[in-house]
Amino acid sequence: MIRRFKQVDVFTQAPFKGNPLAVVLEADGLSDADMQAIARWTNLSETTFVLPPTSIEADYRVRIFTPDTELPFAGHPTLGTAHALLESGLETREPGQLLQECAAGLIQIETRSDGALAFRAPAADVLPLEDRHLPTLDRALAGTYRCAGTSPTRVQAGIPWLLVRVPTLEACLALEPDVAALNELLHACNATGLAIYAPQPDALIAEYELRTFLVEHGSLVEDPVTGSANACLARLLQTQDFPDGSQTRDGYRARQGTRLHRDGRVSVIYRSGDPWIGGHSVTLVDGTLTTSLPTDEPLA
Repeated sequence: MIRRFKQVDVFTQAPFKGNPLAVVLEADGLSDADMQAIARWTNLSETTFVLPPTSIEADYRVRIFTPDTELPFAGHPTLGTAHALLESGLETREPGQLLQECAAGLIQIETRSDGALAFRAPAADVLPLEDRHLPTLDRALAGTYRCAGTSPTRVQAGIPWLLVRVPTLEACLALEPDVAALNELLHACNATGLAIYAPQPDALIAEYELRTFLVEHGSLVEDPVTGSANACLARLLQTQDFPDGSQTRDGYRARQGTRLHRDGRVSVIYRSGDPWIGGHSVTLVDGTLTTSLPTDEPLA
């Protein structure tokens, strides 16, 4: 079968500066094994598969796969898939509004006047990291000091992240985590990854700098731009009563991917008590994907 396929760069307006996403726009008939095999083949952090919704309210349904597993929700796949669908002519129930169905539930997405898309961050569970984990965290930070006045916190807004504030932009960019200690820490506190953030001194760029780390197959992986971690940070700042001033109460901008020679830009706007996580996307590959169906074996 020939299926429509796009590869999108998310959280950027400049090609090759964001976080890439593969989108299979016509996923009807693909089995779980087929989807996993395709995601393994694209070898991107996530590949999404668009299906008819099962909810009468939703505009579409999406399944999100890494090369290893399926995710209930993720931020850059949410925005990238919506971008790909709108570009392909999706007609939504409400102008300027999309409702995505995924394993985590229904996710609201809106279009902005500047061409960006934004999703409403899921509700979050916010729990300070237990004291017994702090020595492991400090080993994982490998000499980088965390802010004394801000507790490391596990935040789950669709995906659980461990958020740690460090004092300066320089400290954030210099961090080289200890892989063994980080792996131990993430398993101990049941978090997907570690998100390090710091105030960004140049307000023309952003208000925060963010870096996110995971451990996959024993190796350290830094994600270029992470929508779910930015959603967790937005929820955390709410619970801290916006420690960095009045602008954060209305919204702020974050930059991510600097150490990876990317320039991811995330905008956060608070409305009616909820943060909306926004960014631009650009399509870099627009074509078709050939799959063989049906088959009793996963795709090679």
